[in-house]
Amino acid sequence: MAPTVLLVEDSKTQAKQIKDVLESVGLEVRIVGDGPDAIREALENPPDLIVLDIQLPSMDGYQVCRRLKRAEETQNIPVIMLTDKAGTKETMIGLKAGADDYIPKDIFAAEHLMETLKELGVLG
Repeated sequence: MAPTVLLVEDSKTQAKQIKDVLESVGLEVRIVGDGPDAIREALENPPDLIVLDIQLPSMDGYQVCRRLKRAEETQNIPVIMLTDKAGTKETMIGLKAGADDYIPKDIFAAEHLMETLKELGVLG
């Protein structure tokens, strides 16, 4: 059975692009578009990995990450934050929220994401 990824991204275009990259390496991808849905989905069907956008409607990715890392059912699931906000301050906030990595959305995002998946043991 392929490792599962919960992709939390409100942009349908970006969600499809990221999903295509993840599926191209054999991962199963489930997509949700906001924070409350991400928390519910992760608790009900824990994935092997969560790729989490920061800018989401109703609840930002930092809040989602903190809640997931506090919940016993999801605290050990790796979280990769993928975002347009690439500054040092934002990275520190993400890591303090419990993220395992913080990847800026740029031309190297797919490459960086693949490297991180290998480091986390999600990919062989």
